[in-house]
Amino acid sequence: MPKILSVSTFKPPHEVKQQQAVELTRSLFSEKYNDIERLLKVFQNGDIETRNVCMPIEWYGKEHDFEERNNLYIQHTVDFGVQAVLSCLKGDGMLDEPIEPSMIDAIYFISSSGISTPSIEARIMNRLPFRDDTKRVPIWGLGCAGGAAGISRAYEYCLAFPEANVLVLSAELCSLTFQKDDYSKSNLVGVSLFSDGIACALVSGDKSSVKVKKAMPKVIATTSKLMPDSENVMGWDVKNTGLYVVFSKSIPAIITNWLGPFVHEFLGDHGLTKDDISHFVAHPGGKKILEAYETALGFDQNKTDISRDVLRHNGNMSSPTILYVLEKFMESEPAAGEYGLMAALGPGFCGELLLLKWE
Repeated sequence: MPKILSVSTFKPPHEVKQQQAVELTRSLFSEKYNDIERLLKVFQNGDIETRNVCMPIEWYGKEHDFEERNNLYIQHTVDFGVQAVLSCLKGDGMLDEPIEPSMIDAIYFISSSGISTPSIEARIMNRLPFRDDTKRVPIWGLGCAGGAAGISRAYEYCLAFPEANVLVLSAELCSLTFQKDDYSKSNLVGVSLFSDGIACALVSGDKSSVKVKKAMPKVIATTSKLMPDSENVMGWDVKNTGLYVVFSKSIPAIITNWLGPFVHEFLGDHGLTKDDISHFVAHPGGKKILEAYETALGFDQNKTDISRDVLRHNGNMSSPTILYVLEKFMESEPAAGEYGLMAALGPGFCGELLLLKWE
């Protein structure tokens, strides 16, 4: 079975403390809400302390059209993506030795926070010495589920081509979508949670020549699930000035009622139960979403400690966030033979699950 051999993450340059985000939001929203102080409690309730974004915080309080936002998305995503790819190929602490871009057979690029044609991975290939026959698979629109879905699609590629080495590059600059004149509750919740991040993972087939230093997660199986007629749960409204966040307050309740049967059926298909899962690699969409995971799956809070830590120090970066969580699990060096469950949910409304086993 294909394995995840290396994961790297990259933090954009501007750190924002949660209190700074509160102050910016108060300055922009206070005239529209009489109860602004009550509403601002969402920032404290989210269990986020700090986040990183691609622009100085002053930038977000000014007017910006879609063209400016998207040009910044392309510029920064390429620059940050190059660094994430190089770090992943170096594989400090994971790979026996660095590998060259020429050893990569396919690149899956995952994003939902900007648009680019040629797509971002093509622009990165012009910066780094990849082969010109490297397969390119850009995937757009999966939001928070995108990082897990990218690993799933890379797994399938490596099943078909066992000698292959595949990169999954997930990049989101959610902060560039912030609309200072959108006074909806969705925007208020979004600005309390979302941030920017980039992550890259190397997935290799059984016959790959790449060697590793320690036990790494093998992907045993994956599954996807769509909830019918749920387009309005989360996503974007596309308007003249850019992308406007759609974020339903029902998401935690949906997870509690919908995720449990989905996970238990998936594990049962492979002769396992939740008690066989040592490592829960969960996308931390927010504090309430992690609590909904625990309720739905019957997991103790210690199963989500790593996800909570990533959320606390990074916020919700959408698709790359689960790869930040996976990196932390891989650094903790799980024992060979232990099982992990990777889970992420996104627009659609949809879910992506991966069964992992360290070997």
